[in-house]
Amino acid sequence: MILQTGQRTDIPAFYGEWFINRIKEGFVDVRNPYHPKMVTRHKIAPHIVDGIAFCSKNPRPFMKYLPAISDYRQYWHVTITPYGDDIEPYVPSKTIVLEAFRELSNILNSTAIVWRYDPIILTHRYTYDFHCESFHQMAQTLSGYTDRVVVSFLDIFDKVLQNFPGGHRPEKDIQHKLIGEFVQIAKSCHMTLKTCGEGHEFNIDGAHTEGCLLLSDYERAWGVKLEAPKRNPARPECACYLHGDIGAYDTCEHFCRYCYANTNQSTVRSNRALHNPQSTMLVGELQDTDILRISDDKSWIVPYQEELF
Repeated sequence: MILQTGQRTDIPAFYGEWFINRIKEGFVDVRNPYHPKMVTRHKIAPHIVDGIAFCSKNPRPFMKYLPAISDYRQYWHVTITPYGDDIEPYVPSKTIVLEAFRELSNILNSTAIVWRYDPIILTHRYTYDFHCESFHQMAQTLSGYTDRVVVSFLDIFDKVLQNFPGGHRPEKDIQHKLIGEFVQIAKSCHMTLKTCGEGHEFNIDGAHTEGCLLLSDYERAWGVKLEAPKRNPARPECACYLHGDIGAYDTCEHFCRYCYANTNQSTVRSNRALHNPQSTMLVGELQDTDILRISDDKSWIVPYQEELF
């Protein structure tokens, strides 16, 4: 199985100690966000977990814990965007994140770490030209440290609408023009540009639109063949393979205005107050009234056969 950590919160930035405690104890409990009494327990061991998928805006706090997971394959998506604190109020300096990205790449390899430049938001401050220049500068900085960059435009989910009422997607012609420009910049820096959750809209502009987190991406990074259970996509335009996530919504204190995973700052701070690094779950504790299910997790790696490669 693949242990997913990044669909609901930023574990490397805020919950590294808790995560390492789960690794050491060999299991993690995950409360179902839609049926709170239902809890799933996942076993964690190298012969079960084929790899760990991280998604973070700030991997720096987690770097000290990397030796503790050296027995596990890793796959990282690191988001680095050019916004200021008007949109990303508590994301660290881009210089810090870019440096951490390059350190991670040196520890792992350039195929096991992906740069995310998303969502793309156009405003009077963050103009078309601003994005082209920012994307170019970052791509040059990360050239040789990754060969993948993922982009998407702002999705207006309910939580996004509540926290970022001024957010919107640019006109279609501007979207296509910008993606075409980004594709060329990425190529010049030896990167393939992939889109996230946009369907095949930007295939004509040279983008790879099959999905930003496919099983084949893991296989390529880890040098294995995976045979995973079939899963329905999270939404029709998303082809990514997203296994059960161990995080919790309303727990990320980056407070990005475009975030789909936070309801509001008050809820996040309330949940943060319930966090215990020693607990088996990210927020709160396992209760006697909870319905606990032990997940039948197993390795998805196909034993090596020459014809598979």
